[in-house]
Amino acid sequence: MQSTTKSAFSAMRRILRSAESQARSLMARTGLTPAQLVLLQQLEGGAERTASDLAHRLGITQATATVMIKKLEARGLLRRRPGAADRRQTWLSLSEAGDQALHIAPDGIQAKFAAEFDKLKDWEQQMIIASLMRVADMLDAEADAAPLIDSNPDLGAARPQTPGPSTDG
Repeated sequence: MQSTTKSAFSAMRRILRSAESQARSLMARTGLTPAQLVLLQQLEGGAERTASDLAHRLGITQATATVMIKKLEARGLLRRRPGAADRRQTWLSLSEAGDQALHIAPDGIQAKFAAEFDKLKDWEQQMIIASLMRVADMLDAEADAAPLIDSNPDLGAARPQTPGPSTDG
């Protein structure tokens, strides 16, 4: 194997280790996966969104969003409210427990990356994006993957989650 190939693998391993470390830290402090944290962040500041809007914003399927929402709701982190104009539509918002979870969550790898990435010049950002997209293509990665780093999507199963009070309304 060429030294440049080894260097590329080493860099990818460093990224994956960092993502896994951040995910473990998040799980230990909040019981949340990175994907769940990003979903809750979409509701920060009193925002209300529908499940389909959350799915669209996260770049995930409606089915995946529904599973995540049910888990978060079972833990008492989300509230549901029927729509005023259309009672079939359900609006989601953070519960007090969800807001507290966001406040104790450590800064994730996404926040760290965004802070450093934003400091780069436009041409540097474009080069990084092109390189990452090329690597993703080389690895046959999904084109519609959500814009978050979660190297272990099943990490949430590592700790039993105690259901919170029902917040159906």
